[in-house]
Amino acid sequence: MFRSVLIANRGEIARRIIRTARRMGIRTIAVMTDADRSWPHWREADAHVRIGEGPAGDSYLSIERIVAAAVKSGAEAVHPGYGFLSENAAFAEAISAAGLIFIGPPANVIRAMGSKAEAKSLAALAGVPVVPGYGGERQEPSFLKQKAYELGYPVMIKAVAGGGGRGMRRVVRALDFDDALVSARREALGAFGEDRVLIERCIESPRHIEVQVFGDAHGNVVHLFERDCSVQRRHQKVIEEAPAPGLSDDVRHAIGAAAVRVAAAVGYRGAGTVEFVADASNELRPENFFFIEMNTRLQVEHPVTERVTGLDLVEWQFLVAAGEPLPLRQEEISLQGHAIEARLYAEDPAQGFRPVTGDIVLASYPSDANVRVDAGAEAGSVVSPFYDAMLAKVIVHGQDRSEAIGRLSRALRQTRIAGPKTNLGFLLAVVDSTVFRSGTVDTGFLDRELSGLVGAPIGPGRAARAIAQFVTQEADKSAAAAGGPWARTDAFELSGLGRRSGMDVEIDGEPSEAELEWFDGQLHVISVGGEAPAETADAEIYWLRLKAFVLDGGSQLRVAFRDPLAPDPGEGDASGDIKVPLNGRVIAVSVVPEQRVVPGDPLFSLEAMKMEHSVTAPVTGKVASVRIGAGQQVDQGMVAVVIVPDPVD
Repeated sequence: MFRSVLIANRGEIARRIIRTARRMGIRTIAVMTDADRSWPHWREADAHVRIGEGPAGDSYLSIERIVAAAVKSGAEAVHPGYGFLSENAAFAEAISAAGLIFIGPPANVIRAMGSKAEAKSLAALAGVPVVPGYGGERQEPSFLKQKAYELGYPVMIKAVAGGGGRGMRRVVRALDFDDALVSARREALGAFGEDRVLIERCIESPRHIEVQVFGDAHGNVVHLFERDCSVQRRHQKVIEEAPAPGLSDDVRHAIGAAAVRVAAAVGYRGAGTVEFVADASNELRPENFFFIEMNTRLQVEHPVTERVTGLDLVEWQFLVAAGEPLPLRQEEISLQGHAIEARLYAEDPAQGFRPVTGDIVLASYPSDANVRVDAGAEAGSVVSPFYDAMLAKVIVHGQDRSEAIGRLSRALRQTRIAGPKTNLGFLLAVVDSTVFRSGTVDTGFLDRELSGLVGAPIGPGRAARAIAQFVTQEADKSAAAAGGPWARTDAFELSGLGRRSGMDVEIDGEPSEAELEWFDGQLHVISVGGEAPAETADAEIYWLRLKAFVLDGGSQLRVAFRDPLAPDPGEGDASGDIKVPLNGRVIAVSVVPEQRVVPGDPLFSLEAMKMEHSVTAPVTGKVASVRIGAGQQVDQGMVAVVIVPDPVD
């Protein structure tokens, strides 16, 4: 066994690898950037190496910097985690060329299975059914469009390289194919450095079921059963569980055996995942499963497999990388109960799940023997725009699915995050929904039910409780101060304009006013933002200087008390000024000055937090100016496009 390992990753997966390495007596070296200084992973390692300022392209995606860090630190092995360079064959080759052990499959296997087209060919040769489609060398747009026509709409455009939903588009009609192809290729090029795509028939009621496999250098290959990852949005997994609901033992055996055949066909070593799509419109039978791709790495959702098998998958990775045989034979691996994982992201569901940045002022997770939390962030961590927005994974285990769902619901309700908005309330709504609990979810579930799952945000009226608490506290503090404005009973403000007056506040960054009145010897909040106070019996309030974070049902409202001497936000808040929603890089600008737009017209596209985000016109009018350009790094809040709205009759 090697004595030291460099972890070429960050956040929760780095911390999770450190835990197993420490238990096995392996020295750990973390890598970090300036943007990571507030994150805990690098402090928990035995040593660390700085690899850059922040942008992933110059740090976690730089083969040269990672290899140099491994050599400098004296590491004997490198664990890539997932994402970043984990499925990069050139990276695996560079690690081996430096005389180090790469904890993953050989480079030729990564290269073969990293191409969705080649992987499908290998699976077909192994006797595993694949989704009909085209994955050949010809990439002319007109030819690909013809192939889509031959397959019949709807179709899926998929990046040949990579995964995680990037470079993937569902196209329902031929009219939309060209734009979808351009967008998919652009995203694929930015994420994987290659813009080749394949075209597949779209299965209308798909379930995403994947099988965890392991192989060693001695020719042994086993599966550790399956996971259901059908709860997705934008092809990104949100909730995963093991085993998959509704699978009979016969089907479970068949899909596991198919996954082993695929892995054995390429001489697989280490941890991998063979992914299938199942047609949920029919009974789940062996003939209704189709191979779609193989991920040549550890998966984000590997903890659910660990919970139902009682095994440590990172330990198995270390053992295989050190040349040892798999610890167990297939017949020695068994299922134990049911496990579910929910991914907690810094994002705003009410704004189309837009990733958000900022300081985490509170991070409190449940402490329970049946709950495992793999957290990357903690209180004091700063969520930057450079990396994935996942904060933590909440994993539960139960004797059966019903018990696991109940435990997950309770665990999410016990989770507290304040600072950047999160998808916590959304996760709760999904877990508590009738459809999810029925176990009949397909990958279109979230899109169909989205409006009922996102729910209404906390309204301005519900900020009243936080404001009332603040002003009451301040009044108590100055009650004994002679002449203090908080102690006056004739008027709240120094101006003495009457028994009612206003206080400038910001609610989620938007200027507002709290109307206050003094009567019965107490200060009362009459309205906030024009709304009367609403009851928030279950809400919790957390304070940070002059900010209050109101948490209720997984949703969050931030209330800030504005300095009356601070300048007015100014014309940047006009309805026609389109601001950059978050820090990132402009990848396309779709309008020019003098161009007319209507609501929904694309204005510009932004690459941020590993995803492409499109900003559209909110009003009808004429573009007055464009203040950004393709390739430009932009900051959240800056004005990108100015539109002069048409006058309203």
